[in-house]
Amino acid sequence: MKIGCHLSSSGGYLAMAQTAVSIGANVFQFFTRNPRGGAAKPIDRDDAAAFMEYAAANGIGPILAHAPYTLNAAGADGRVRDFAEMTMADDLRRLELTPGAMYNFHPGSHVGQGAEKGIELISDMLVRIFESFGKVPATAVLLETMSGKGSEVGRSFGELREIIDRVESRVKGPVLGVCLDTCHVWDGGYDIVGDLDGVLKEFDGTVGLGRLKAIHTNDSMNVLGAHKDRHEKIGKGKIGLDAFAAMVNDPRLKDLPFYLETPCDLQGYKEEIALLKGLVR
Repeated sequence: MKIGCHLSSSGGYLAMAQTAVSIGANVFQFFTRNPRGGAAKPIDRDDAAAFMEYAAANGIGPILAHAPYTLNAAGADGRVRDFAEMTMADDLRRLELTPGAMYNFHPGSHVGQGAEKGIELISDMLVRIFESFGKVPATAVLLETMSGKGSEVGRSFGELREIIDRVESRVKGPVLGVCLDTCHVWDGGYDIVGDLDGVLKEFDGTVGLGRLKAIHTNDSMNVLGAHKDRHEKIGKGKIGLDAFAAMVNDPRLKDLPFYLETPCDLQGYKEEIALLKGLVR
């Protein structure tokens, strides 16, 4: 099973990989920079190379880089959109040092402009970034499923599909994937507890299971369809342990990497990783 959690990147790539191994993880997620935005510290190329060697020797990967929360490619203010574009392009260039990594981001919030306008702005930004590379980046770019709070874009599988279609009609080849957040889809109204099969069939029919590359593995403090976003520890929320047992054993999901983002410290993550591994039949 590919299972891990979100880790601090303050010590660099190798330190994160060593921490992951110490808690029984073989994948991990990290913020590319301060989650509230700002400049990223310079990449240590020696550290990146040491990480790649350590990861290969210890079966670690794929790692998932998470964009800062402040990125809003659908913002009404041009300066906000420019910051998102500059930051994402910079992140992807830096991630070229760790081939095989994936990059996950929240599509954005349309802040009253309407979902269609938000989708247009997000798609245009992605096209410009991909074109600036002159090639498909070494890092897979993932749209995250959102809970639908406020004016979030990506609250439905259909909205994600619209972004994918708009981008890939202008950029050669499949360049976008999806990270499914269990808390977000539940809060967004997709019943992964009572009808996991139906939700996955809907995802396949709308987006395509071949585009599903990662699972953010979080229980939820909220009831189905609350359109909020409050993560809970595994088995302690409204989704519940039985639903996670079904997910880690579903043939459509079980080979994907699972990344915990629950409110835990390292010991708590170690226990949750062991818990989820224990559910595998």
